[in-house]
Formats: sequence, structure tokens, C-alpha cells
Amino acid sequence: MSKSTITIDVETDDKRVPEGITWHATDSVTGKPQSSKAMMLSFWDGEEKTALRIDLWTKTMMVDEMADFFYQTMMTMADTYGRATNHAEMVTDMKKFAEEFYHKFREKQLKENKA
Repeated sequence: MSKSTITIDVETDDKRVPEGITWHATDSVTGKPQSSKAMMLSFWDGEEKTALRIDLWTKTMMVDEMADFFYQTMMTMADTYGRATNHAEMVTDMKKFAEEFYHKFREKQLKENKA
């Protein structure tokens, strides 16, 4: 049996607001830590039947980047759900919601930029 370790380092300011996020996996192809502006990490507690999560983003994460991050995360969550369940119709619904979310964000952003 093999084992892989993922290490996440978060640098914070004096108010504990993230300024930098880096992560490294022992079996990573790059072999060096990767920096990130945001992260979402979820664990399933089978006994409590609840999701435990850590959501962090840095001060430099822009709103449009957050929308892209959420859109891409929702799309990949749909793919993961599909691989785990083979519920193609649900995957389609999830992806449709993600696309609607992203289009609504873009419209809102365009309106705000014109104002």
C-alpha cells in the first residue's frame, strides 16, 4: 500500500486573514510547492453524516477570479458526482446551474462596470 501526503501552508496577517496559500503533494509531478489564491477542502464525516470543510481565499483574490473558481469547482464537482454515481441527468442539471451562475455573474459585472 502506498501513501501520499498533502501539505497546505497558509500565511496570515495579524488579523488571521490569508495572505498566501501554498500546497504540496508528495507524489506531485512538479516536485515543488504550488501557490494558490483560494482553496476549498471538504471531508465527509460518515458517522455524523455531515460535510466538514475549509474555505480560504487570499486578500489578492479578485471577485471575477472567485466567480471563475466557483464555476470551475461546480463543473468538476458535477464530473466527480457523475463518475461516482452514473447519474447523467443530475450531472447535466448541476452543470446547467453552474453555467447559469456564471452567466448571471458576468451580466452583473457588466452592469456594475457601466455604472
